[in-house]
Amino acid sequence: MSEGPCLDQRVEELVAVQSFEPPAAFREKARVADASLYEKADQDRLAFWAEQARELDWDTPFSTVLDDSRAPFYRWFEDGRLNASYNCLDRHVAAGLGDRVAYHWRGEEGEERAITYSGLLHEVQKFANALKDLGVRKGDVVGIYLPMVPEAAVAMLACARIGAVHNVVFGGFSAEAVRERMAVSRAKVLVTADRARRKGRAAEVKGALDAALDELADLRHVVVVRVGGGGAGAGRGEPCPMRTRRDVYYDDVLASAADTCPAEPMEAEHPLFILYSSGSTGKPKGIVHSTGGYLTGVSYTHRVVFDLDAERDVFWCTADVGWITGHSYAVYGPLANGTTSVMFEGAPDYPDPGIWWEIVERYGVSIFYTAPTAIRACMRWGSEYPAGHDLSSLRLLGSVGEPINPKAWVWYHTVIGRERCPIVDTWWQTETGSIMIAPLPGATATRPGSATHPLPGVCANLVDGSGRTVPEGTGLLVLTEPWPSMLRTLYGEEERYVEAYFSEFGPGTYAVGDSARRDTDGYYWVLGRVDDVLNVSGHRLSSGEVESAIVAHEKVAEAAVVSEPDELTGEAIVAFVTLRGGAEGGPETEADIREHVSARIGKLARPSRIIWPTNCRRPGAARSCAGCSGTPCRIANWATSRH
Repeated sequence: MSEGPCLDQRVEELVAVQSFEPPAAFREKARVADASLYEKADQDRLAFWAEQARELDWDTPFSTVLDDSRAPFYRWFEDGRLNASYNCLDRHVAAGLGDRVAYHWRGEEGEERAITYSGLLHEVQKFANALKDLGVRKGDVVGIYLPMVPEAAVAMLACARIGAVHNVVFGGFSAEAVRERMAVSRAKVLVTADRARRKGRAAEVKGALDAALDELADLRHVVVVRVGGGGAGAGRGEPCPMRTRRDVYYDDVLASAADTCPAEPMEAEHPLFILYSSGSTGKPKGIVHSTGGYLTGVSYTHRVVFDLDAERDVFWCTADVGWITGHSYAVYGPLANGTTSVMFEGAPDYPDPGIWWEIVERYGVSIFYTAPTAIRACMRWGSEYPAGHDLSSLRLLGSVGEPINPKAWVWYHTVIGRERCPIVDTWWQTETGSIMIAPLPGATATRPGSATHPLPGVCANLVDGSGRTVPEGTGLLVLTEPWPSMLRTLYGEEERYVEAYFSEFGPGTYAVGDSARRDTDGYYWVLGRVDDVLNVSGHRLSSGEVESAIVAHEKVAEAAVVSEPDELTGEAIVAFVTLRGGAEGGPETEADIREHVSARIGKLARPSRIIWPTNCRRPGAARSCAGCSGTPCRIANWATSRH
């Protein structure tokens, strides 16, 4: 559809539509086209989850599905043994699918690699042996801090193969954030890159980390992937600083490692990974996920939410592996199901805003999963970019990370899906491990802005502050029964785990931390956080963590941050800052503070604007807030409250 009045008119027409039935052609071939899966789960929820778990290969079959005797420390399939790496690789190769492409990797300068399941298995085995040669054993923590290159998935799967626990840090986080996460998890090895590329520029990674890594007493080795200036595997680029005896290059350790590394059977409850997520305080939470339960959840939801047909589909989740969406739907879910995926190292507008749609056309992507922030950016760039490419391979679209506004939903449906692709709007969290609320695309009528209903096997409710059910209207979202992919604890903080998730309504009810609305037909509309967690472009950041970073600046006395609506990112960070000695702020200080926050956390945590309390008219002071348009400040102590 062309840009202009016709498109605008069509979008406005469809915004007024309340409900979208699954297209008849889609429903006819859908994996789930009716309510039968819900009925099966309702009849016997534990038997339903056992059936999903048995889709995996188990070295030792489980006999117990759920042990809730130590609630809220739930245990799933506890007496079973399996290996996540084996389930993602070996079993597909053994089934004759070794030549199937696991990843179409595309570098930001156009480099391409097609990595088959056999090829991926070979490299994972070699790197697993390399990790063992470096002294890594079952239970040891391995940090991963890489751009979107295939070696990130290799490192994750190599850890899973030998029982090491991986701790991936988003590549956009700072050296200080990496240091903190490696320190608290006592990581033994860190896998990182010499450089990372972004929009035609290469930034130092390993060199920027060195000072922070020198403080880590438990870190024994740093493995450096040579991304350089020419893309992963495309060239070594300039050498980066290397510490003698500690630092080794990825390709060097791979060359000297043995070819064969059998996958070691793991207890179902053996930790697969730690992933740090922002909490309502300044200290990130180390969320621990198990092997059997997590893999059950992500493989099941990947199959049913995305109506997967691994024989025909090409799946593209645009999330970075540093976030839970990348873990679950760029690595473990698709690989467990033998899917061909796309992995892209680059920005959605480089070299131009048509790059995503060029990739969809080139690789025949049939399922596309991205964030509302990205969709809104594409809207702003204009529909001429997707219109310039053949998107006929697409048959299903997905949304993740934050609530999607109806206009963006309709634009996605109209311009990208050409009004023939169902949209699965998915709600879940780092803590849940896999999707919790979403439509089944062949069975569920969708409503723009609503994640629709809890998936079969998932039990959710809406309650008031006393825990009473809110049948219709706005309340607090809770999960009322355990599910296999749920977090098991917070790393080294069991009391905080109970306090954060199970103290509000008791050990049998998981407090989500989101408010939501339920309409007359039982559809859920997630509204946003009720705690002090900021959601910027679908990325959760602690207000306390950002405030702590600002206050650490030598010129700052006090700081408070809040969110404000943003048309592109959903929420933007606004900081209220008092400088030491009553100094007045200005553009130079603002830029300095923003850079300081970037260095301590990452660029995504930088305030979009800073408000200085110049002449604030608070009680006891004759001043007004710069940024408040000269009107009196509405709170007595904005430095410790929400403006």
